[in-house]
Amino acid sequence: MEKKEQKKKFRLRWWHIFLIIAAIVGIWWFNNYTIRTNKNAFVTEKVSSRFRIAVISDLHINKDGIDSKRILDKINAADPDMVFVLGDMYTTGSTQELIDLAADAVTAITDEGYSTYFVSGEHDTDSSYIEKLEAGGVNVMNYKSDTITVKGNKIQLIGIDNAYYSPTFDLHNEFTVDKSCFSILLAHIPNYAKFSEFGADLTLCADTHGALFQLPFDLGPLVDPNKTDQLFPQLTSDEPVFDKGWFQYPGGAMFITSGLGDSPYPVRFNNRPEVVVLDILPEKEEK
Repeated sequence: MEKKEQKKKFRLRWWHIFLIIAAIVGIWWFNNYTIRTNKNAFVTEKVSSRFRIAVISDLHINKDGIDSKRILDKINAADPDMVFVLGDMYTTGSTQELIDLAADAVTAITDEGYSTYFVSGEHDTDSSYIEKLEAGGVNVMNYKSDTITVKGNKIQLIGIDNAYYSPTFDLHNEFTVDKSCFSILLAHIPNYAKFSEFGADLTLCADTHGALFQLPFDLGPLVDPNKTDQLFPQLTSDEPVFDKGWFQYPGGAMFITSGLGDSPYPVRFNNRPEVVVLDILPEKEEK
């Protein structure tokens, strides 16, 4: 009888261990391989009618990661007027097969009929990849500016592909913001100080992966993505942490998406991969 009780307790103990391991794996999988739609709104006096943008970045495509069809499904569900792709859709050193898969993931968006605008990150710079995007109808905006009309609104789009910023970096040397219309700056790597000086109405950035691991209860990231030796930066410093989300500046704002991929390691927590859906609204219209 005693041996039966011991065996029962032994089996129960291992069943509890199995459940704990299964829960940990489930939480890890949910945080790293499910996509959320991150809905936001931006109000401006420079548009007369609402329009919608979808933003994706940092897929760092690999065969075991997020399938590009699931990303396209999220975009289709949002039905945006345009899509911005902010770089690092594959990782430096990827095989040609993965580079081609990354290009296919972006051109599939144009195949669905969406106007798609792309800037490179520090990884996805291969010339054949860029050529494939352009051949697929993607507007590659690496140090380019264009003025378009969406839903009756005049919009200036500016794109850059910097992998680093020198102390003398100044966007005014390359572009002039058209104050008569709504301006959007697309840049893979955030540089709040320089972008706020430039003064586009809206700046969209990526690269940080949302610092990967976000503490619960809105306590910020475990590590500052720009100062990797600083733990709990939101709790230990008065300086802003440019990890993800909105950062205001005079006359406009910068938004950083936490992106889609799991590079260098799948250690996201409280920071799921995302497709950003951003509604641009006139001041007269409520959110």
